[in-house]
Amino acid sequence: QVQLVESGGGLVQAGGSLRLSCAASGRTFSGYVMGWFRQAPGKEREFVAGIRWSGGTTYYTDSVKGRFTISRDNAMNTVYLQMNSMKPEDTAVYYCARSRHIYYSEVSSEYAYWGQGTQVTVSS
Repeated sequence: QVQLVESGGGLVQAGGSLRLSCAASGRTFSGYVMGWFRQAPGKEREFVAGIRWSGGTTYYTDSVKGRFTISRDNAMNTVYLQMNSMKPEDTAVYYCARSRHIYYSEVSSEYAYWGQGTQVTVSS
């Protein structure tokens, strides 16, 4: 069984920074993609960033490129999302997830395991 626990959300002013953490436990993560998704009220869940557990290849949606950085600490079994230059449109519940298969995808249905989510609010 895979367990994912997010932390680090909160309230920040526009232009500020937050770092989200996702503590992973359970079955192997090697070879899979760990993703961060977000869901704003009334909107669909969207892909934000992903990282291959093995090798560290990263992926970003266009709206966060240059502002967000995804990373992982294999020894700590933790994935991070560093968010800088934040904007009010970044406000959402952020979720950590592990891919269902070994190939990369931005589609939420291709992720099998999810955390409970952490709220991020950016004030203008």
